[in-house]
Amino acid sequence: MDITIQYTFLPHTDPEASLEFYRDTLGFEVRNDVGYDGMRWITVGPAGQSATSVVLHPPAADPGVTEEERRTIAEMMAKGTYASIVLATDDVDAVFEQVQASGAEVAQEPIDQPYGVRDCAFRDPAGNMVRIQEPR
Repeated sequence: MDITIQYTFLPHTDPEASLEFYRDTLGFEVRNDVGYDGMRWITVGPAGQSATSVVLHPPAADPGVTEEERRTIAEMMAKGTYASIVLATDDVDAVFEQVQASGAEVAQEPIDQPYGVRDCAFRDPAGNMVRIQEPR
């Protein structure tokens, strides 16, 4: 089988703040920006890697989600435990400095992990955990 990852989804609570983080801070390109019924779905991805994208979406936009589930999702997002993404780079220390300089919330400074990577972590404007790893 030949299977690739085309899209992954991360919730946003403020589309402009999320767009600023992923586009301006991480350098992702905007591939699509769709509004519907007062909500926005923004597709971004690393430049030069058009086959892989991240869709920033309104949380709990699915009509099948109950009010109780919406509250749970909002609580988990506020704690940073609802969604995450792991990115890779050749120089995690340089990326850390750039992202930290943007004012992003630092969750972990760069460290060497026992499982063979050097990584750091930030929270995006919606509270999603963004880990950035450099393979060793």
